Amino acid sequence: MSVIEYRHNFPLAAADVAAVFDASGIRRPTHDLARIERMFTNADLCLSAWHDGKLVGVCRALTDFSYCCYLSDLAVAKAYQKHGIGRELIAHIRAAISDEVALILLSAPEAMAYYPKVGFEEIENGFIIKRNR
Repeated sequence: MSVIEYRHNFPLAAADVAAVFDASGIRRPTHDLARIERMFTNADLCLSAWHDGKLVGVCRALTDFSYCCYLSDLAVAKAYQKHGIGRELIAHIRAAISDEVALILLSAPEAMAYYPKVGFEEIENGFIIKRNR
């Protein structure tokens, strides 16, 4: 595989993001492009991975850059998985937030085995009010 290019807060087309979500297996409202656009427009940090000009991975986070950062999306198209792209996207997020900021995420059940491999610790003390739609 040729070189993967990583971009920080680069403008992304909602249709391209939706295509990566669909190709990765992550469950997101990809039928609602306006919502996808809002998700990325309003995020504090967006990292993207590109191969030969094509978007192949995205990472979106919400943070105060001081105490905590919520990693809300990490998606790499299946054809590009297992090449370290997800790990590199996380590394770029960590570099942007510094080591005094906790990186927190809510994992999909099928991704639970992945996150310990890239340095996350499982925690049990958490709560959620789920979205209605």
